[in-house]
Amino acid sequence: MADNQKQNYLHGAAILAAGIAVIKLLGAVYKIPLGNILGDVGYGHFMVAYNIYNVFLTMATAGFPVALSRMISEAHTLERPMQVKRIFSVSLVLLAAIGAVSAVIMFMFPTELAAMMDDVKASQSIWVLSPCVLLVCIVAAYRGYAQGHGNMKPTAISQIIEVVAKVIVGLALAIMLTSMGKSEAITSAGATFGVTAGGLAALIYLVICKRRNYPNKPVANPDVPDSRKRILYNVLRIGIPITLGSSVLSLISLIDGKLVLNRLQDALGYTEDYAVTLYGVYGKAQTLFNLAPTIITAITIAIVPAIVSELTKHDGKAAGRITNSSLRVSSVLAMPMAAGLSVLSYPIMNVLYQGSNEAGVGLLAIMGIDSFFVCMALVTNSVLQAYGGERYPVYSMVAGGVVKIAVNWFLVSIPDLNIYGAPIGTFCCYFVMCIMNYFFMRRSMQGKVSIKSVLVRPFISTVLMAVAAWGVYEISSRVLGSGSRLLMLVELAVAIVIAVAVYLVAIVKTRAITMEDMRLIPKGEKLGRLLRIKEED
Repeated sequence: MADNQKQNYLHGAAILAAGIAVIKLLGAVYKIPLGNILGDVGYGHFMVAYNIYNVFLTMATAGFPVALSRMISEAHTLERPMQVKRIFSVSLVLLAAIGAVSAVIMFMFPTELAAMMDDVKASQSIWVLSPCVLLVCIVAAYRGYAQGHGNMKPTAISQIIEVVAKVIVGLALAIMLTSMGKSEAITSAGATFGVTAGGLAALIYLVICKRRNYPNKPVANPDVPDSRKRILYNVLRIGIPITLGSSVLSLISLIDGKLVLNRLQDALGYTEDYAVTLYGVYGKAQTLFNLAPTIITAITIAIVPAIVSELTKHDGKAAGRITNSSLRVSSVLAMPMAAGLSVLSYPIMNVLYQGSNEAGVGLLAIMGIDSFFVCMALVTNSVLQAYGGERYPVYSMVAGGVVKIAVNWFLVSIPDLNIYGAPIGTFCCYFVMCIMNYFFMRRSMQGKVSIKSVLVRPFISTVLMAVAAWGVYEISSRVLGSGSRLLMLVELAVAIVIAVAVYLVAIVKTRAITMEDMRLIPKGEKLGRLLRIKEED
């Protein structure tokens, strides 16, 4: 693809964010009715299977696509097309091999994996997810290739295709199996198959996209690429620390799921069905909790090649500006979403998951706060990886993970807290990670992170927004009542609209977002002038 089509990093992030907005809408179309179709118990089986799948997926795709993106960005900046081709071919083979091994393990031992989690009925869902690991590993290689060129469109479009296929296939199977009177475990497995179908659809698109946009044309003055052995070594050198760090969190989430189910049953004496019910409603709250981190992922994907490109040109100041801008934009986006989930947890859960266990409201209120720290941990991880400090996120993730397990072990066993101990543990985990990452960034980057612009200004704006959201909903529900689901939805929508308006005014007045940030967003400068956004102090 021509260089003039290469997006700057926030332009690329905006493309991904637009794609993710569509994805989240479609994801809601999938997971919200799915949660209602499966019920708390069926959704609990779905969550157990997905957590196991996510461990294998993270081990295969968390670090190596980042390494691929980073190495291709560097080679592309240095105008080494043959090096780019060899990096991709080596990485593709590596990812396919890792995906194949992971898929075989899930395919051959689903019952053993489910029993390990104290939920044997999740085995069918694990089995149908097994091919998806291989598919998504290959998909990750193609996405990393495009991202290394600064092109985020293939990633965004493939994600939309993936979720569309998942929605169509997953919901169709869930509805069909439910109408046939199949068990919750079988219905959950049918719904889970949609994830595999989505991975296949995304792979087909990306293969076609690469052939069209990055054909294997003869190079006029070919460079001499590094040996395959050398490239493999570099991919492993960069990717393994990132994979270890990310795998730590996935393993901890897996352990956390087992720990929660175990402590609810053994420490508190709950039955297996009731424990799975609580875990299921916890999973429903997680679906909403993951909204902000998923959107922020767009920025984390775009950060790495952008910072690496500037560092390759030995422009540390430009890399520092990108770092501060990415942190500031992430905070401005994540903080209000987190606060909104927290203060509006009651109407959100009752509108989307009416009839679910009442613990869902309190879980979402805590997890809303958690989501902000998850977002900032994701962004700071990417910054550290871009600066070559891949080992630092590993340290912070291990420390945060140990804290989470320890907190959950004690809190979940307290009768008055029970399942609420899990999101409190999540808060402690990511808070520790953010603090550690901040000090690691100070050691790694040129310049400093502006706490005032990254945290203080967005916080003031968010407080105003949260007060408006809570006040509008409380007043409207008392005046109009909130007996019906439809009425509650209307009151929730009004509260959100007014809260968004208050927040937009607040971030302009407090200068939480600057004109420098807006210039990096497509049509951003024009929008900045319209909103009268000022230059950074």
